[in-house]
Amino acid sequence: MKGLSHILLGGLVAVWALAVPARAAEPVTVAGADSVGEASAPVAVETAPDAQAGAIDIDAMLAEHVGDTYSWHITTVKGHPVSIYLPVIVRSKESGWHAFSSRRLTDGATYEGFSIPEEGQYAGKVVAYDAAGTQYRPLDISITKNALALMINCVIMLAIFLGVARWYRRKPENAVPRGFVGAVEQFVMSIENDVIKQSIGKGYQRYSPYLLTVFFFILINNLMGLLPIFPGGASVTGNIAITGVLAICTMFTVNVFSNKGYWKDIFWPDVPWWLKVPIPLMQIIELFGVISKPFALMIRLLANMMAGHTVIFSLVCVIFISTAMGAGTTAGMTVFSVALTIFMNLLELLVAYIQAYVFTLLSAVFIGLAHPEESHAK
Repeated sequence: MKGLSHILLGGLVAVWALAVPARAAEPVTVAGADSVGEASAPVAVETAPDAQAGAIDIDAMLAEHVGDTYSWHITTVKGHPVSIYLPVIVRSKESGWHAFSSRRLTDGATYEGFSIPEEGQYAGKVVAYDAAGTQYRPLDISITKNALALMINCVIMLAIFLGVARWYRRKPENAVPRGFVGAVEQFVMSIENDVIKQSIGKGYQRYSPYLLTVFFFILINNLMGLLPIFPGGASVTGNIAITGVLAICTMFTVNVFSNKGYWKDIFWPDVPWWLKVPIPLMQIIELFGVISKPFALMIRLLANMMAGHTVIFSLVCVIFISTAMGAGTTAGMTVFSVALTIFMNLLELLVAYIQAYVFTLLSAVFIGLAHPEESHAK
């Protein structure tokens, strides 16, 4: 799979390089004859402004797609964007709390001393201005695109679990679930028996609610991020704040609910004494591992999901980039782009499950390692 991804990325880079015009502007010779019969001199006409006027800012569109914004763009109708403008809730040093619609800050507008700069250190973020006119970041608890997507996906997850629980309450104990309820049960049983129980061992039931919640939370957010229309399309698991909180929750679970054998292996491992005193070399290495494990969880999920969104979005943009190469080339590149986009979306369905599975598996393994005596007593 990695080799295939490298091939696709290499092909995309090659296509991108071919699609960029070699010259920004070229002289156009205007042929004609004057009254004496002499050909007029060539006239250099700058074509770059017209080309740039219709150009698409790929970098800005990609940053908007994988980043977080204060509005949710849905579509464009006759040149007018259709967006959901979310509430901005900020607190400035001078005037306290403010709450208003993000629509008031569109197109670089300033409202009540706040604005959203398009470039600079705080690009895309709400900023306030002090008495000297200097920008600074106020306390910001606004409902952003990722925050709204997170709420919607949590509602979907709750609806699924409550619906399945309702089915079990209404049916007898020996009833066999089918359809959607049966599919959910298969996911639960596979994660419970093949991942949680095998990785933690004795007492695994204590951690099953957390790990199953993490699995379905990541899976649902990954799948919703693949939908091209509202309420999908938000790159929730491609946001480092989301993956960071998930990693912190796992680190908290591992270290708070661990037993004494875990801490003994950290502060007094079974290695030669000169590796422990007078310089606590092994202790430093073990403590570094306490931090590096959740960090690896955070970066792995973030990088894989962001890479998938970036590749799919870049493949779609190839269609628009190739318009400068003529109708025939554009038609061919469109077929190429659409075919690869469909393939990558199907591949991302698999990746969405794999990343939820891997995060849950590693979390369960780390929890099992925090109970060294209990994990061997299965």
